[in-house]
Amino acid sequence: MRYYPVFLDLAGQPCIVIGDGTFATEKAAGLREAGALVRVISSRDYRRGGLHGARLVVDASEDLEVNRQTWEEAEKAGILINVVDRPAQCRFIAPAIVRRDPLLIAISTSGESPFLASALRARLERWLGSEWGPFTALVGRIRRELRERGVPIGEQTRVYRRLVSSDIRKLLRAGQSDKAVARAAILARPDVEYPGQVALVGAGPGDPDLITVKARELLADADVVLHDALISPATLELCGPHAILESVGKRGGSESAQQDAISARMIELARAGRVVVRLKGGDPFVFGRGGEELRDLLAAGVDVVVVPGVTSALAAGESIGVPVTLRGIASSVAITTAQGTGSMSRLRDLAAATDTLVVMMARTNLTEVTAAIASVVGRERPAALVSKATWTDQRSVEGPIGDIARIADSAHIDPPATLIVGDVVTALTVNGLQLAAL
Repeated sequence: MRYYPVFLDLAGQPCIVIGDGTFATEKAAGLREAGALVRVISSRDYRRGGLHGARLVVDASEDLEVNRQTWEEAEKAGILINVVDRPAQCRFIAPAIVRRDPLLIAISTSGESPFLASALRARLERWLGSEWGPFTALVGRIRRELRERGVPIGEQTRVYRRLVSSDIRKLLRAGQSDKAVARAAILARPDVEYPGQVALVGAGPGDPDLITVKARELLADADVVLHDALISPATLELCGPHAILESVGKRGGSESAQQDAISARMIELARAGRVVVRLKGGDPFVFGRGGEELRDLLAAGVDVVVVPGVTSALAAGESIGVPVTLRGIASSVAITTAQGTGSMSRLRDLAAATDTLVVMMARTNLTEVTAAIASVVGRERPAALVSKATWTDQRSVEGPIGDIARIADSAHIDPPATLIVGDVVTALTVNGLQLAAL
């Protein structure tokens, strides 16, 4: 690493900007905003010795000869200098800044790409709303109070974690500053035992880019994450560095956690004051037993929130460019599972009643599933089977419902897989090519 990142206190300090154009104007404005005493020297007026007494210099002249002279003078005098767009002639670089005073985030590419730094700044500015400024100031005030009272650092840290994972930023974003301050005062009491919280969070079908912003924030702040077996490693990497990860997934044919034990574990952790995320594949309430877990948590008096996720029932088709509804083709869709008592009878009833049938967890008994559906809609009804939808190793096959099991076996399609049956499968196919496939 060539550069050592620092923030300079330039309040009242003499700084010089050399140049006449837009760059010089922008650099001078930025220094003045930081409280510096700025003197601007036109590139044609610069003479050796002109940098005397400066703490910091920005050469925005875009004149190679002036660049050379200011660099040599600053080096000899030990003055920090930045020659714009000349990395080899910079003793410091000016990063892109996200300002949420008193919170400042500096972004640097070590001079490699100012455009990329600006693009990242724009993304962070959209993510970090204006509430982060007053929130930072509020946490700072609480920190000073805790330090004055001699509260041990371990207890301070627990207070800060409660503040970060609380609803205070939401209150500030809504303009409810008084309520935010009152809420912070309650959470800042280190001598009080606070109940924890459980969030039932949908992780989506697999691709971590499809997880919601709220889910990302909860994962970043969680003390413990209880996750399904089919959560992608990339999604688990969104968890905070101190989060404890516990796998509680259920896999067919393998030793699995019992549902009662999962609910008991969540209740135990919440009562111990932990912030818990129950991370479930897809959406918690679509064949994810999220409803059962919510019922158990509420019965135990646990504070619980539910965060929806993208269900693979819809994402599977979308990932191969197949809509589940399409004007003039399909105006109804049914979502079911191939598992459970009476599943074959249910499949036949739904196949007869709907335009598009989506069957989750269909791979294990696919031959039986397709035979039940074909007995109602006929063997030629279009079908698609999507394995590990949105994952990097996603695979899919298409064909008539009467043949799709044989096609899947020949292609060695593995579970988990979602079956889609209906005219929508081929509705957007032109000359044998699927349109709009993702």
